[in-house]
Amino acid sequence: MAVTWRIENMERDLVQGDNTDIVTTLHWRASDEDSDGNTASTYGTVGVTLVGEPVPYADITEEQAIGWAKDALGETYVTSIEEGIAFNLNERTNFTASGTPW
Repeated sequence: MAVTWRIENMERDLVQGDNTDIVTTLHWRASDEDSDGNTASTYGTVGVTLVGEPVPYADITEEQAIGWAKDALGETYVTSIEEGIAFNLNERTNFTASGTPW
């Protein structure tokens, strides 16, 4: 099992100083699935202030945006999110069941 990060949406300023299409907010989802098909996920938003030369909006990759989101969240919080997802999957596996007794 490994947590998968995705960017669901990006908000941007169409004009920011001399630049255009500057990403300001990332909407992210982190999720995982166990071998039984149980899933756990969390969703959030994070504001970003990008440093350096702006990447043209059309050239931004999801991998870059995920990196920006994780950088903005910080390593400790990213780890907490991933551990929480793992805990939720483990809890579903170990503490819930379905079926009938016959």
